[in-house]
Amino acid sequence: MATTKIPMTVPSPRVDADQLFKAFKGRGCDTSVIINILAHRNETQRALIEQEYETKFSDDLRKRLQSELHGHLKKAVLLWMPEAVERDASILKHALRGAVTDHKAVAEIICTRSGSQLRQIKQVYFNTFGVKLEQDVESEASGNHKRVLLAYLNTTRYEGPEIDNKIVENDARVLKKAVARKHKSDDQTLIQIFTDRSRTHLVAVRSTYRSMYGKELGKAIRDETRGNFEHVLLTILQCAENSSFYFAKALRKSMKGLGTDDTALIRIVVTRAEVDMHYIISEYRKRYKKTLYNAVHSDTTGHYRTFLLSLLGPNV
Repeated sequence: MATTKIPMTVPSPRVDADQLFKAFKGRGCDTSVIINILAHRNETQRALIEQEYETKFSDDLRKRLQSELHGHLKKAVLLWMPEAVERDASILKHALRGAVTDHKAVAEIICTRSGSQLRQIKQVYFNTFGVKLEQDVESEASGNHKRVLLAYLNTTRYEGPEIDNKIVENDARVLKKAVARKHKSDDQTLIQIFTDRSRTHLVAVRSTYRSMYGKELGKAIRDETRGNFEHVLLTILQCAENSSFYFAKALRKSMKGLGTDDTALIRIVVTRAEVDMHYIISEYRKRYKKTLYNAVHSDTTGHYRTFLLSLLGPNV
């Protein structure tokens, strides 16, 4: 469930465009007006505002926001504006071809999206950047980590609820051997099962593995794999089991310790606000005995804080 709060009566795109134009006039801009409008419009409404703004004022709204806003607020608002598929493609491009490769962001986007979403992302990525997503993954990732990502991008997975218990039990046995031997062929077995099987199937495998061997599959992976390969396998497994907990934990990490990982915080809040943030908020409160709203409030300031909290909705 989404957490963005849309007014009961939404002004027309023309009225919103007029208000935004006025907010940009003069020295500086009226940031509160920008937040009050854009943080409370859904994806379709934001697109219509952009169209109206360009039609009426012969100006690109995103370019105007780019020039008027600053810092983390600018990053958050600009990431909020596109439709979800365009946004994901942009996140992947920046994560893969930025100054430093953000492997966790790449895994998060690729391994938490459905097959149909990934097909759309790949098309938009190519149309926008003139290169296939797989080519950039090939260039920036390596080893087993690269093999998992490429396989996940190009494998057509069943996404329904049915499972075959015989295949589940066989996969559990095969995985037990794969994590015990550490041979390359066994790594390929891990990759094949984790990228080919449905999320429902992987949840069943995890439960069966625990019943058969008295050990968590996730712990076995942590014990026998390392680095980005370990991270991407655990991302697939955790999202199959409970994607809300995966994102709650990622949000916790972004705000834990000295400093805040604002890139991760912005990415998760913005990408999940219109999808499943309600469940993530509930999971966060259950696991950490603190509301996500209060956590974000403590780690952010000013208009940046106001914008993120607007996307999160009430403090629950």
